[in-house]
Amino acid sequence: MTISITVEKDGFYEVNGAQQEPSVSLHVTPAASKLRRMLKETNELIVCPGVYDGLSARIAMSVGFKGLYMTGAGTTASRLGMADLGLAQLHDMKTNAEMIANLDPYGPPLIADMDTGYGGPLMVSKAIQQYILAGVAGFHIEDQIQNKRCGHLAGKKVVTMDEYLTRLRAAKLTKDRLHSDIVLIARTDALQQHGYDECIRRLKAARDIGADVGLLEGFTSKEQARQAVQDLAPWPLLLNMVENGATPLITTKEAEDMGFRIMIFSFATITPAYQGIMDTLRNLKNQGVVGTPAGLGPKTIFEVCGLGDAIKVDTESGGDGFVEGV
Repeated sequence: MTISITVEKDGFYEVNGAQQEPSVSLHVTPAASKLRRMLKETNELIVCPGVYDGLSARIAMSVGFKGLYMTGAGTTASRLGMADLGLAQLHDMKTNAEMIANLDPYGPPLIADMDTGYGGPLMVSKAIQQYILAGVAGFHIEDQIQNKRCGHLAGKKVVTMDEYLTRLRAAKLTKDRLHSDIVLIARTDALQQHGYDECIRRLKAARDIGADVGLLEGFTSKEQARQAVQDLAPWPLLLNMVENGATPLITTKEAEDMGFRIMIFSFATITPAYQGIMDTLRNLKNQGVVGTPAGLGPKTIFEVCGLGDAIKVDTESGGDGFVEGV
């Protein structure tokens, strides 16, 4: 069968003599696919500030970062008011990640903490499926025991290699079954308990079963970080930089020179938020005023949180909610 298509000057076209109105289909690249392309098609370091709620995520996006990281420590502190001791569960983490990932469908891809996977293989599989449906671009899953703690605290304990790989296999099988591009990041916290060589052994095994990226948590020196990149090359590695944590300060330039592909700053927003809130409330307690800088009013916060977009939607839809301004 022959199909004849004729394009006319007015932009309309004919298919076998029948006039058709042109249509345009817009395709939004899933965040997971976007992150995967960034890893495969560029050599740049993907810098992801740690965000813990909608406001911190909105601010990070307004500054122009190409990726975001939802911190488990920040999620636990902000949503539960608790220390990062494995208290946040799948519902807490997935709900927070979903909100952040969907603030802007065209925005930077979100990598999210998935702790230990919240249980055995069936729970790991459930967690992966929920993260995929939430729009998360990548996640890391670790080898700590279920009663885990922040990666930059002392006293961490890890499960056996077999149990660790069971978690990773469950994650890999699930994402493959769902045909998802979500980036699987294998994290090991074995450095404190078993030393560097065991970390490399675990990460090589994770790489061999199909993890996309590796993460050795809590480097104790820059030399150790550089060595890990060399020992696992060309597999991409993620560096978690927690200032004043277990790892000495490594800048983004140093990390890029070492060969890391992703760099997350887990406490990038929650630590200054703590400091700013503490200073402000002490000022209110002692001086009777908050002391907000001139020009920083409610509208500034709302503008960062999408006020302009809200006005545009209402106005272009024929609404009158903002005819008198804001």
